[in-house]
Amino acid sequence: MIGAGEMFGEAYVAPESGVLLNDVLAVEDCTVIFFDVKRIITVCSSACRFHSMVVQNLFFAISEKNRKLVQKLGYMSRRTTREKLIAYLSEEAKRQNSSEFSIPFNRQQLADFLSVDRSAMSNELCKMRDEGLLEFERGAFKLL
Repeated sequence: MIGAGEMFGEAYVAPESGVLLNDVLAVEDCTVIFFDVKRIITVCSSACRFHSMVVQNLFFAISEKNRKLVQKLGYMSRRTTREKLIAYLSEEAKRQNSSEFSIPFNRQQLADFLSVDRSAMSNELCKMRDEGLLEFERGAFKLL
């Protein structure tokens, strides 16, 4: 899931990186801007400051996206649905610096993000609630 002002497809800026291997689906009306990658990664003849900033921002964006993918891989590498949920929800609580937080996903999106079955995930959330580990309502969670 990407928000306004974010990028997708930046992993394909390298020459010979091939065709885009991901599908992109807009869940609401949006505008997508496509850039000529060769013009971005090739410094202009005057070596202007603007061009250097664009390349630097692209590098930082790719680095941040890579960090998030490694983090997601950490969630997905957990054995059980419960372990995946605990890892993700605990990290979100830390990131938001609160035991009460909201996530940007509905149930199906969260299940897709963690690569688990939605109904099994919902059952596990209910078990965790019944065991007194957490409270939740839609995208709002409270870790107990």
